[in-house]
Amino acid sequence: MFIVKDKYVFGMALVRFISALMEFSAAMLMLKLNRVDKAMQVNAFLALAGPIVLITAMSIGLAGLAGKVSPYKLAMIALGVFLIIIGARK
Repeated sequence: MFIVKDKYVFGMALVRFISALMEFSAAMLMLKLNRVDKAMQVNAFLALAGPIVLITAMSIGLAGLAGKVSPYKLAMIALGVFLIIIGARK
């Protein structure tokens, strides 16, 4: 089906796949619990997991780019990720 030649791409995809499984499981759990207060608790957990998934996937990607991109561009990408996280928090 897919031939993955780059271990960094595989790692990033794997993190996103696990995230998707968490999202789907949470949605099914919300439907099973069938209560707004419990669904909000599940949703709060997902809100916590989202930035962790973003940071993990971006870290893997940055590690893959480390030897191929200039340090200036690497710093700009890292700064962009940091700004996204700060902007989403406040």
